[in-house]
Amino acid sequence: MIELRPFDSLGAANHGWLDAHHHFSFADYHDPARTNWGRLRVWNDDTIAPKTGFPPHPHRDMEIVTYVRKGAITHQDSLGNTGRTEAGDVQVMSAGTGIRHSEYNLEDETTTLFQIWIMPDRRGEKPGWGARPFPKGDRAGRFVTLASGHEGDGDALPINADARVLGATVKAGDTVTYATDPARHAYLVPATGRVQVGEVEARARDGLAITGLETITVTALEDAELVLVDVA
Repeated sequence: MIELRPFDSLGAANHGWLDAHHHFSFADYHDPARTNWGRLRVWNDDTIAPKTGFPPHPHRDMEIVTYVRKGAITHQDSLGNTGRTEAGDVQVMSAGTGIRHSEYNLEDETTTLFQIWIMPDRRGEKPGWGARPFPKGDRAGRFVTLASGHEGDGDALPINADARVLGATVKAGDTVTYATDPARHAYLVPATGRVQVGEVEARARDGLAITGLETITVTALEDAELVLVDVA
């Protein structure tokens, strides 16, 4: 099954400093048909104005992956972690037993990002945070694992979940594939470009909810930057 979720069908809330679009029910947006996809709970497409951001607030028992598309986001948390994550880089926060953090766009330009929440395998784990660069050239023509709860996934940022977050860049006319299990749930969003999966075409920032496939084959109709989440 491949279900297209067009960008203009997503939940939306424009707060002035924050223009947010929700692939799944979040805050004041509720759609009973879009509460989660397997253990994927949140996929927010956020545009954050310069010199603004999220003041300190708490989380617990959630794996939160931030994929920065443009600009940068600056993180600070109650564990003493601080860091600036810029376009092309990824940060992961395991909320575990509880953590407070702030996320600010301290730049002179707009920041755009995907924030992805995955339900953990175990509650009450130790909280933590990490970030690292993932050069786009390293994922040209192939999926690279950015965050993972599986052993053996190399330099991927660790998360406390049976899940992978992957990225790829694909030239127009080229194809990338990802092997999965038909019982698992995958969610694919082109950050840029236009792609086709099976008979379904998706434009930039559309979502594709996928299950029942052994192999996900993505053909780029335009140069594209892809983010894929594979969860139980």
